[in-house]
Amino acid sequence: MISEANVEAAVETASTPRHIALVRITHWIVVLSVLGLLITGTGILVSHPRLYWGETGGVGTPSLIDLPIPFIIGPSVWNRPFHFFFAWVLVLTGLTYMVGSFITQHFRKDLLPAKADLRWNRIIAVVSEHLRWRRPEADAVSTYNVVQRLTYLAVVFGLFPAILWTGLAMSFGVTSVFPILATALGGHQSARTVHFTCVVLLLLFVIVHILMLCLAGFWRSVRTMITG
Repeated sequence: MISEANVEAAVETASTPRHIALVRITHWIVVLSVLGLLITGTGILVSHPRLYWGETGGVGTPSLIDLPIPFIIGPSVWNRPFHFFFAWVLVLTGLTYMVGSFITQHFRKDLLPAKADLRWNRIIAVVSEHLRWRRPEADAVSTYNVVQRLTYLAVVFGLFPAILWTGLAMSFGVTSVFPILATALGGHQSARTVHFTCVVLLLLFVIVHILMLCLAGFWRSVRTMITG
């Protein structure tokens, strides 16, 4: 027979949201702002699809990388205001998420991996399961594995701050007040190249993230991120 304690525990587990409201709301705002940044950023990039290293760079100077995309003069002008708008939305949402996550202990409960999970054999085993396209068990879907936790922490505390830093370092208005933002990276053009690299890494993260959602059950995962 099922004990009363087991019934109460099952009810409590079923009524506990998979994602708290803070995570759900900020997640979708970040999705929309990142999508806007990618669209407007592409419009800026096609106006000069060449990357340089150092302080200066332009047509007629040696480039570090020539991107294989059309060279279209013009879109950069009207894309920049929208790019800055989506950037500020992302920054404010990110700050809200980080402050709220510390208050609600979301980082400690959901993202900080246990010491036992930080062993190489455990990490390799999780990666191996993903590479072999093994669907996780029902219990595993209800929580983040060690690879997910480490990846999310790297994105939140590493990749997004790097994108923000390099984005600010490309602005002459900002670096006229805080020149260290650009000089620490080697110059304004170096900041642009690092910014592009960070965006590529973010795109790779998004692609892998969507693939893992498909493995776990895409629509179920999306519904959970909406309803909790």
